[in-house]
Amino acid sequence: MPTPRILVLYAHPAPHRSRINRRLADAARALDGVLVHDLYETYPDFFIDVPREQALLAQAELVVFLHPIRWYSMPSLLKEWVDSVLEPGWAYGPGATALRGKGYWLAVTTGSPEDAYHTGERHGRPFEAYLPPFEQTALLCGMHWWPPHILHGANGADDAAIDAHVASFRARLEAFLMTKPNEIAHGA
Repeated sequence: MPTPRILVLYAHPAPHRSRINRRLADAARALDGVLVHDLYETYPDFFIDVPREQALLAQAELVVFLHPIRWYSMPSLLKEWVDSVLEPGWAYGPGATALRGKGYWLAVTTGSPEDAYHTGERHGRPFEAYLPPFEQTALLCGMHWWPPHILHGANGADDAAIDAHVASFRARLEAFLMTKPNEIAHGA
């Protein structure tokens, strides 16, 4: 297989219980040019092989962060991955060019329905209010932020909604793969 253009960082702490994230990962795996990297399978001890991860990132044009939202953020292993792999001088800061110009796409699920993310509701603010740490990571690393792919209310989603969500995800990956290498379409 040629070098994959898309790296999917799949981080689900209980993939056997996942109804949606697992299907998204499987849809991505089915495409030539995509590498799905299951972090919980690769690093059950949380010991991250930083040079290996940096090599995978260096090859990709688009990095997809695929995970459920956990406490308004990412699962703990993905946070450890970010803390370990995105080093100063490599991912950001003076002289850092390793991620510059790559796409950053957040593909996430939430347990709560979208209407729970409003003022006066369960989560107190719109879901977009929880995105700045992700967006800032992309900005700091010189990456292009793609509009996120979100399925709210994953716990109660019916089969039709899940099928549509997976199909939309796959279509966006396929659209990217149809672009010329190194031509990042900002959220195509």
